[in-house]
Amino acid sequence: MTARVLAWVLEQLQNNSPVVLASVVGTKGSVPGKTGARLAMNRHQDWVGTVGGAGLEHRILNRCKELIQDRKATSEVHTFGLNKGAKGYEVQALDSLCGGQVTISLELMLPMPHVLLMGGGHCSEAISVLLPKKGWNYSVQDTREAFTTAELYPHAVERHHSTVDSFFENETTQTLTRFSDVLLLGHDYSEDLERLKHLLKIAESEDLVLDGKSFPRIGAIGSRSKWKSFTESCITSGIQNATLESVRCPIGLNIGAESPEEIAIAVIAEILSMHKDVDVHAPNWRDQ
Repeated sequence: MTARVLAWVLEQLQNNSPVVLASVVGTKGSVPGKTGARLAMNRHQDWVGTVGGAGLEHRILNRCKELIQDRKATSEVHTFGLNKGAKGYEVQALDSLCGGQVTISLELMLPMPHVLLMGGGHCSEAISVLLPKKGWNYSVQDTREAFTTAELYPHAVERHHSTVDSFFENETTQTLTRFSDVLLLGHDYSEDLERLKHLLKIAESEDLVLDGKSFPRIGAIGSRSKWKSFTESCITSGIQNATLESVRCPIGLNIGAESPEEIAIAVIAEILSMHKDVDVHAPNWRDQ
């Protein structure tokens, strides 16, 4: 059971879902779940495993549902007395007849970003070199086969040599949530515009927010004039202006980046700030 729960946890994190892992870390007396028993829940409140069932498990599942809504990794420990008259320091009494005591740790684990690089040119290559050093995943898509090879992208989780339309044929709001970020880095203006329209129409079909959780954050490389043209074309296609405002263009923190390597640093820094929910314009703690 433990191996199955832990394998499921890794699968959920790989698919960009936060997970709450509940583990029995200590017991006294008669208890339904032994030390090492585990239960895990994902963002959809699907869960596997058990910490013993009955009222104890009901209480843990409710707490997991609360924690899964949080945006920051956290952990906590609770001790339960399996008797409604249980007493003791920080012991929570449960209406149970077992009579023992059980201590359970709960840990909220957040997935590392998984970035989809749409367009496999120089900037994508530079970004892909840095992502594994952060322990982040990436995938790549390009209409040109030579720009999706294992030689160029040895650490890619997925490599897609496909037209834009064929890539999105099998994608849904659910499948796209495996990516935290989608970066439009194509060599061709029209291809990036096509990618953007596909993404935004899918997001709007279920009124999703481009937050990296319910749907990937979207960023595009390019000038403000390019983005103005993108915006006009998307609005003409029926996409709402409010949705377009959630797209970042140009991508990357404004650090004066010019070369692909500098752009890669700016882009990853921007994603990191969003992943950690940090306001990059707020005063640094050293300034306080």
